[in-house]
Amino acid sequence: MKVAIVGYGTAGQATAILLSEQGHDVTVFERSPTLGPVGAGFLLQPTGLGVLARMGLAGRAAAIGQRIDELHGTTLRGRRVMAMRYADRRPGCHGVGMTRGALFEMLRTAHAGAAQVRTGTKIVDYDDRTHTLTDAQGESHGPFDLVVAADGAHSALRAACGTQVRRERLYPWGAVWCLLRIDDWPSPTHLLQRYAGTRSMIGMLPVGTRPGHDGRWVTFYYSLPGETVSRFDDAGVAALKMQVATIWPELEAHVAHLDRAEALHKARYRDVVLARPRHGRMVVVGDAAHAMSPQLGQGVNMALLDAMALSDALVARQNLDEALDTYVRVRHRHVRMYQRMSRWLTPLFQSDHAALGWCRDLLFDPVARLPGARRPMSSILTGELLLPSDAVAGRERADVDAVIP
Repeated sequence: MKVAIVGYGTAGQATAILLSEQGHDVTVFERSPTLGPVGAGFLLQPTGLGVLARMGLAGRAAAIGQRIDELHGTTLRGRRVMAMRYADRRPGCHGVGMTRGALFEMLRTAHAGAAQVRTGTKIVDYDDRTHTLTDAQGESHGPFDLVVAADGAHSALRAACGTQVRRERLYPWGAVWCLLRIDDWPSPTHLLQRYAGTRSMIGMLPVGTRPGHDGRWVTFYYSLPGETVSRFDDAGVAALKMQVATIWPELEAHVAHLDRAEALHKARYRDVVLARPRHGRMVVVGDAAHAMSPQLGQGVNMALLDAMALSDALVARQNLDEALDTYVRVRHRHVRMYQRMSRWLTPLFQSDHAALGWCRDLLFDPVARLPGARRPMSSILTGELLLPSDAVAGRERADVDAVIP
C-alpha cells in the first residue's frame, strides 16, 4: 500500500520501520525542520522491550540504557510509600531507563527510509473522501491507501475523528526536568521518587548513556502546577533549588549548577480519549490517540505496542477495513484501562488535595504488601495488565521473541 505517517516520534518511527519492512511504500511527514527527540528520559517497560525484541533492537536498548529493577518512593521524612519490584512479576523481569535521544537515534538508525522523511511539513488536515493530506501551506499530498496519525499529544489530525474525540484537555499539573550527569549515582537500578504531600514530587530516573556525551545520566524531574510550569523562569529555578534542599538534601549539589530557566525543560500533560481511533483510512496511534499523565510510565511503551499491533493486523487481514477494525479492537481494552488508572492515580501524586497525600502515605505501601497484591500491582507497573501471558514483551533476554496480540 501507499502509506503516509504523520509525525516522527516513537509511534511514527516504529510504525515506519515495521510497515516498510512489510513492503509498503511509506512516506513520513514531520513538522519540525530537523529530526530530533522531544521529551525527558523515560522507562521502557517489558511490553516496550518486547516490541523492540521483535524489531531486533532490544539488545541495543539494553546496552545504551540502564536496567531498572524497582520503583521506590518515600516521603521527605523517609517513610516508604511504595516499593514496586519487577521481580514480583516474574524472576528476571526489569525495565530499562533511557533518554529520548538514545531511543530516537536507535530507531532512526534502524529506519532505512529515515533520510527521506519530509521535514518542515506540518500536516493539518485529512480528507476522507479523496484520502489526501493538506499541509499548513495549503499543499495537498496523496492520495494514500492508509494514513497513520502519529503527530503526538497536540495532534492536528485527531480533530478529523470528529465525534470520536471524547476527551481532550490539559492536566492541571506538569513538571520541569533535565538530564544530570552522575557517574556514581548510588541507586543505578532504582527509579526513586520523594513526595511532600501532593504538591511536591521529585524523581530521579537513571537513563544510561546519552548520544554525543560521555558518562552516565539521570533524569531529574520536579512536579509543578501547570500554570507554574508555563511561566517557569529564573526565579522559579531558585525556588526549585530551595525545595530540593528541603525535600531531598542529597540532591542539592547535583542541581547547584542550574541557574537559568533554559536549563530545564517544561512538560505539560494532556488527557486524550478517542472512542474509536480511526476515521476512514486514517488510524491514530501513540499520544495522538491516548495521551495521558506519565504517572504510570506507559507513553512510549503504548506507542510501541500500537505500532506492532497495527503491523500485525495488516498482515493478518487482507482487507484494509478489517485490518483497521482488528487493530482498534485489539488495543481498546488495554489502552482504556491505563487511561482510567492514570486519571484516577494522578491526584494522589499531583493535586491540591492534601488529604489524598495523607491517605497515599498511610495506605499505599501496606495495601501493596497484602497477600495476593504484589503480582497484580507489578502487572500494572510492567504495562502487562490485560495483556495475555503470551503477549508479554521482552521478558529477561534481549533476544526474546514476543508475541503482541
